[in-house]
Amino acid sequence: MLNRTDLRGQVPTAAELRATLPRAEYDVDAALHHVRPVVEAVRDRGVEAVLDYTEKFDRIRPGKVRVPREKLTEALAELDPQVRAALEESITRAQKVHAEQRRTDVTTTVVDGGTVTEKWVPVERVGLYAPGGLAVYPSTVVMNVVPAQIAGVGSLVVCSPPQAAFGGLPHPTILAAAELLGVGEVWAVGGAQAVALLAYGGTDTDGAELAPVDVVTGPGNIYLTAAKRLLRGLIGIDSEAGPTEIAILADETADPVHVAADLISQAEHDPLAASVLVTTSAELADAVDKELVNRVAATKHTERVAEALAGKQSGIILVSTVDDGLRVVDAYAAEHLEIQTADARAVAARVRNAGAIFVGAYAPVSLGDYCAGSNHVLPTGGFARHSSGLSVQSFLKGIHVVDYSEDALREVAGRVVALADAEDLPAHGEAVTARFAGEAR
Repeated sequence: MLNRTDLRGQVPTAAELRATLPRAEYDVDAALHHVRPVVEAVRDRGVEAVLDYTEKFDRIRPGKVRVPREKLTEALAELDPQVRAALEESITRAQKVHAEQRRTDVTTTVVDGGTVTEKWVPVERVGLYAPGGLAVYPSTVVMNVVPAQIAGVGSLVVCSPPQAAFGGLPHPTILAAAELLGVGEVWAVGGAQAVALLAYGGTDTDGAELAPVDVVTGPGNIYLTAAKRLLRGLIGIDSEAGPTEIAILADETADPVHVAADLISQAEHDPLAASVLVTTSAELADAVDKELVNRVAATKHTERVAEALAGKQSGIILVSTVDDGLRVVDAYAAEHLEIQTADARAVAARVRNAGAIFVGAYAPVSLGDYCAGSNHVLPTGGFARHSSGLSVQSFLKGIHVVDYSEDALREVAGRVVALADAEDLPAHGEAVTARFAGEAR
């Protein structure tokens, strides 16, 4: 079922691997010309433009953007008790992990009378996006809100597309998750127009202010991603999220049932989702293919899963050794990487590039999606080679506070002047020497 690439006996370079490995076609630049008019219209016409595009794309026109608070309360009251308990467990575990990411101010004494303090300050206001397309993601509300709250962000707004089935409100499970987390501000808006409204702010149909934000986080479709790219700078963003990915590094000890189930679990997100198996065992590859035939036919989203697994972004990579497999998965830099090998923990410790690593037979990616305590907003498209997933740090700014006494500045003044002169910026040096006018140099 899956396309195969045989790299056994080969040692491709990093550049060759990047060109060879399966990857979804996801051209954000091509989407920009569709998104730019939307963004400009929201900038110029505010909420009226937002509602026009909402009506066009979501086939519903809400009476206003902000969801009344009582609707959040109602959604939580009506939430299935089992779903509520699961969300509460997810929140508790995420809070436990993210609490360990808090940063503390550090003061370094450079010289007597001269200190530099690194001060950590949360951004003031954040917009958190929860998609509402092929699936609904209350878990994404948890993953965005928890680190922002622990960072100390004072003002949070959750955006999620309005649903015609729910009278122009976001999905009730999204509303319930926001209420459970204590987020009272939810906007019924999705896609590129949501990012634009978060960036520029506006006035709701009832005259209430929709304040702009400083940072926008959360995954979405290619048009939302293009809007993030277009507005980056006016706002901070977490990343440009592409289609979801799973890579599994496995040897002959892996259970083909586990491997096939995990590949399908990511494929059901989206027809562009990537499911990649890197293995030293042709026998395992054959067994996984056989298992996929049965499981894909039996799963709920059969067509979506089959399209994703048959796409150029998915496949099986055969390698000679686990060492070779590590080179491949590091070049691929998957959003989610499972290690299902002998001594999986030691193998996982050698991985350099991955959004998150799942170790052994009992740490499937779906655990991380919901209840591991880790964050599931992760870099895709190979971005894990240089970027991290969402964390408390995503919502903090490091500010250096420089505090020097007169004597400490005097002691280093000559060095400052020398460097300023070397760069032909004499006024820089004069800004120091002016403080000691009349003193012998």
